[in-house]
Amino acid sequence: KLINCLIHFYKRMSGHHSCGAGCDHGAAGLVGEESGVAYSLYQKIDMTKLVCLNEMVEESGKLVFKPWEDRLNRNKFVESDADEELLINIPFTGNVKLKGLIVGGEEDDSHPAQVRLFKNRPNMTFDDAGAPADQEFNLVRDTSCTLEYKVKVVTFSSLHHLTIHFPSNFGADQTKIFYIGLAGEFTKADRVGVVNAVYEARAIPEDHKTRDKDGMLGSSGPAF
Repeated sequence: KLINCLIHFYKRMSGHHSCGAGCDHGAAGLVGEESGVAYSLYQKIDMTKLVCLNEMVEESGKLVFKPWEDRLNRNKFVESDADEELLINIPFTGNVKLKGLIVGGEEDDSHPAQVRLFKNRPNMTFDDAGAPADQEFNLVRDTSCTLEYKVKVVTFSSLHHLTIHFPSNFGADQTKIFYIGLAGEFTKADRVGVVNAVYEARAIPEDHKTRDKDGMLGSSGPAF
């Protein structure tokens, strides 16, 4: 009986089923309080550039990325507007190796039923989300924000931009989420490499050099 109960619990938590390529619904498990420290990648999100499409209240998509100890705060949430879909473009301030995802919502039908993840595709729209996702999960209602979905680390290494698409919920007109947790490792971006790339991109063509000789341009060098 104990073994059967454990198997039933696993299947219910994982939402495991057979679907197309890219689906990996079996990798889910409960996270203990002591593991909450791993869910600190929200600190590495460039919040000034985070964009949530179809949010009912402007800028509310940013509110669901919060500290572990505040994850049950239902006063901060995002709710979809025209329909049940939400799409969040998340730029990081460096490189991330994503390992885990938690999605917290209400017990009712507004809880998202599916999530699709896209790697390094900035400024995605709903039309773009029609493309195959890098990974997707069927979600289980999680009001305690303790159900972790294991992300494919090999796929989501060297991640500087993550797009999260919630295409559906459990039947409500709007989708409501009050916590999205991201776990993984962070590496600071190589700013020197970025500056070098900018410098190379601004190489001065020959005609500009000719204009310099004619005194038409200043001689103070390239501006950054």
